[in-house]
Amino acid sequence: MNNRIYSYFLAAAIGYLLGSCPNGFLVGRARGVDIRKHGSGNIGATNVLRVLGKGWGYLVFALDAFKGFAAVRFAFALAAAINPGGPYHDLVGIAAALACILGHTFPVWLRFRGGKGVATSAGVLLGLMPVAVVSVFIVWLVLFKATRYVSVASIGAAFSLPLFVVLYLRIKMLTGVSLLPFSILI
Repeated sequence: MNNRIYSYFLAAAIGYLLGSCPNGFLVGRARGVDIRKHGSGNIGATNVLRVLGKGWGYLVFALDAFKGFAAVRFAFALAAAINPGGPYHDLVGIAAALACILGHTFPVWLRFRGGKGVATSAGVLLGLMPVAVVSVFIVWLVLFKATRYVSVASIGAAFSLPLFVVLYLRIKMLTGVSLLPFSILI
């Protein structure tokens, strides 16, 4: 198998496995609660926050974001190790990012019923394009403060992402044209 294809496959496999770690479920279990049977039934940070409190919800958000960040950064390191100076490192990172989000949303350990992937997507974006994350977070924060709905804030932030990517690509604060299609897809 050629090195380029191998790096995509390996990055995606590791990304999926990292993403499928059900942090909300594990934190709930550690607290004696099956989080899937309370609140919205979702294993994500928002449901953990509602059911177990802010501290546990923030912990799950941080863990879910970290697994997204780690998947992308590992993919970059893998691509650099397999093909130093190669032109496709951002694509290997994107493969890991997508697989990680899919792993969170459809974790093999919980019969493919996971979270919505908001925190994991935030971590993935932080790993791929940190400059855009700050802008998207500001949009999220403003919308959340205005509406008090995480879902509305998340949707608004998601729609703003491609706009910020276009802006930052245009002013050369981001590189890698594959980031725009990824930001639209995500």
